[in-house]
Amino acid sequence: MFKWKDDFSVNIEKINEQHKELFKMGTELYNLVSAKDGVDRYDEIMTVIHRLAEYTIEHFTYEEELMKIHGYKDFDNHKKQHDVFVAKIQSIKADDVDVKQRKIGMDLIVFIANWIENHILVTDMKYKNYLNSKGVY
Repeated sequence: MFKWKDDFSVNIEKINEQHKELFKMGTELYNLVSAKDGVDRYDEIMTVIHRLAEYTIEHFTYEEELMKIHGYKDFDNHKKQHDVFVAKIQSIKADDVDVKQRKIGMDLIVFIANWIENHILVTDMKYKNYLNSKGVY
């Protein structure tokens, strides 16, 4: 479901690699949630959610540091979007996942897909040329 295309590139190698990792986690979650084999996937889904929560914080911290170091003007708005994403992931309750694995999982997949479309393709692209002009690749 989550397939990397060159359109997603911010022309900064480490950030592209981090974004690709987020795509992999989205795909892993999609595969777990959409499996129709009758197997309870709670533990696997929760593992992906925990990894996603930790990894996004790591990724956002890296991205935000680059923006701060190089004086990116829209830093505050960008960080607010990151904070919304982290809050959404952290708001997922284990008990809810246990009872409604498919619904919670699909809701999260839609959220991640929308995030990719609206954040990476729009908001992250705003810093691409700016950071590249500062020598960040």
